[in-house]
Amino acid sequence: MDNPNESIRTEKALRQLADLIGRHAPSNGTHPTDVPSLALLRAIDSTQRLDSVYKPSICVVAQGAKTATAAGETYRYDPSTYLVTGVELPVFGSIVEASREVPYLSLKLGFEADLVLEVAKHADMPPVGAPPAGRGIAVNRTSPDLLEALVRLMRLLDAPGEIPFMAPLILREIVYRTFQDDQGAILYPFTAIGSHAHGIAQAIRLINRQFDRPLSVEHLAKTANMSSSAFHKHFKRTTAMSPLQYQKTVRLQEARRLMLSEAVPASDAAFRVGYESPSQFSREYARMYGKPPARDRREQSPANRAWRE
Repeated sequence: MDNPNESIRTEKALRQLADLIGRHAPSNGTHPTDVPSLALLRAIDSTQRLDSVYKPSICVVAQGAKTATAAGETYRYDPSTYLVTGVELPVFGSIVEASREVPYLSLKLGFEADLVLEVAKHADMPPVGAPPAGRGIAVNRTSPDLLEALVRLMRLLDAPGEIPFMAPLILREIVYRTFQDDQGAILYPFTAIGSHAHGIAQAIRLINRQFDRPLSVEHLAKTANMSSSAFHKHFKRTTAMSPLQYQKTVRLQEARRLMLSEAVPASDAAFRVGYESPSQFSREYARMYGKPPARDRREQSPANRAWRE
């Protein structure tokens, strides 16, 4: 950031954001807020990897640092950068910088497709016929304009009566600010009806809602209005996974959540996420997490189980 004034604005906004998150997330863990799409996170130490399906959103760090790994590709973000996801993706997150003295403080803000499309109409976005999007996840450099808009949104938590009127206006600005960043347009193609990216997003939503059922690539391709070969190519371009790999990842994430958060036995968790063979579940689980499910469940402490984003 070459402009001294922008640097000063950024530092000031980050201090304000850290103060606001610290006040509204006074204890470790994830904190929902009165703004429905906004959640806050505080941590005082680094964590083991945390499984989650990231929906279209931005993740902004005010203090500390975190990594997000999707299909073997790792993205690091801290106060100088933020993570943006344009489509639902299974992600392994790890907080890598945090301490009791300087806790990790961040926010996650989700976006509805209608909001993104509405802003895109007024932001000179490319037409639907533009080339399909690449990866559905990226890291952008944090701008003072975006941070200042987020500070205004966070301040509404101190005036909850203003949220119904003011929050939608600020959310529109925040989406617009992401469009101005290097890879901010990642949000738009997945909402643009008729685009390849939108078709892939529709198929991904279907997998996430029916991950426990047998997967038919032909049916997904039809949902996306593509041939099977084109669907497979665009799906992998977006997620870095095949549809079957994507489904497997979501299944295993949900099984692990059931075991660690709800104390569901491994065999029951396997059945509930769609596995018919416990041995296959154990093999694939160990391949993903480095240990069999029973051992993983045994080794997780209650503190680690609480970190679900």
